Amino acid sequence: MENTALIIGNTDGIGLGLTNALLERDWQIIGVSRSPAQIDHPEYAHHIADVRSPDFETCLDAILQKNPDLELVVYCAGIGELLDFSDMANEKDIFAVNLMGLVKTVSSIVPVMVSRGSGHLIGLSSVADRMLSPEAPSYHASKAAFSNYLEGMGLAIKSSGVHITNVRFGFVDTKMAKGDRKPFMMSVDKAVTHLLRCIARKPIRYTAPRIVLPLVALRRWALRFQSW
Repeated sequence: MENTALIIGNTDGIGLGLTNALLERDWQIIGVSRSPAQIDHPEYAHHIADVRSPDFETCLDAILQKNPDLELVVYCAGIGELLDFSDMANEKDIFAVNLMGLVKTVSSIVPVMVSRGSGHLIGLSSVADRMLSPEAPSYHASKAAFSNYLEGMGLAIKSSGVHITNVRFGFVDTKMAKGDRKPFMMSVDKAVTHLLRCIARKPIRYTAPRIVLPLVALRRWALRFQSW
């Protein structure tokens, strides 16, 4: 029997890389994105839905009805913009995609997994979850809530047979990588390798590359010092 995965936000970047990697490993993949997919594979099915729309939850329900034994769900959707006081219209969308889209996913998927006692849900967060940011406060705050929620859910659910993993990446070479300084930036292929490791090991928290952790701590201390 083939393994089946649902990957949300998979038409570019890490989501697309993971989709291709799992297809190469004989998984059946269901993709959900607001854009059409350019993937032509007999084991791939695509659904167009925006995580900000009520149609997203309807889409998830339909997928679950057709695939009640879904083993893996990976939430890759995410957006981020630098703060612009002349136009703050994107602020609410950042929270809608980075946080509320995840909450909708968990609320739809996890009860089904718990009821059968198996499954694995992975969410892509960021080491930005530990830092204040005057450049992109909405992105950092949304990732802080993302990580707190997902790891708390992972602790709550660990005795049920279901696994939840919060993946905290540093800079990855995608359109999400913004700003002038991007230390220790990973390739998409390297990020996918880390995700495959998470699929195998199922930790509650996974951070990569770990070398960025001292830099995160230093920047967090510096920004707090500035606020005194």
